[in-house]
Amino acid sequence: MSYQGERNTKQAVFRGFMLKCPSCGVGKTLHKYLKVKDACSHCGIDLQHASVDDGPAYFTLMAVVAIVFPLFAVIYSNYDPNPLFVAISLMVAATGLALWLLPRVKGMFIGMQWAARLHGF
Repeated sequence: MSYQGERNTKQAVFRGFMLKCPSCGVGKTLHKYLKVKDACSHCGIDLQHASVDDGPAYFTLMAVVAIVFPLFAVIYSNYDPNPLFVAISLMVAATGLALWLLPRVKGMFIGMQWAARLHGF
């Protein structure tokens, strides 16, 4: 992909969701769960300019709440479960979903920054 030409935002965001480099789609963007690599191991693009701050955490929280909160209504409208069992199981599900989703949302933010040429990209 040319660094001077038009950058495909959708492709960069998808590559970020897959935890791949927004430029080449082969190298990894993150290491050690949420740490941004200094450069792509495949194409060598400088990734140290990525500055996403708290954005991915807020978006992840909104997504998890939008998925888990309606489950309470579905469960309690269709069944008569033990409240403690529902609370514990949905807390575990929400935590697992948040831990899985957070690095992917961070990768999407990095892809958007790269595509828009923000923060030195």
